[in-house]
Amino acid sequence: MTDNVDTEVFSKRRRLKELRLEHRDLDDVIARLSADLNVDQLRLRRLKKRKLLLRDLIEKMESELIPDLNA
Repeated sequence: MTDNVDTEVFSKRRRLKELRLEHRDLDDVIARLSADLNVDQLRLRRLKKRKLLLRDLIEKMESELIPDLNA
């Protein structure tokens, strides 16, 4: 049972790390594209929306990894 829980936590932490990296990469791409006067605004909006969705998912996963203090 403990091994299964440890594996699950490790898997969630690895996924969280991947999401943070993708979020940071999107931040870089958005910054570069924003500097371009001829940028496709639709593409930029989609990237920003994806970044916000990632942020929400990251926050949700971080919250799930925090132990419940009332337990």
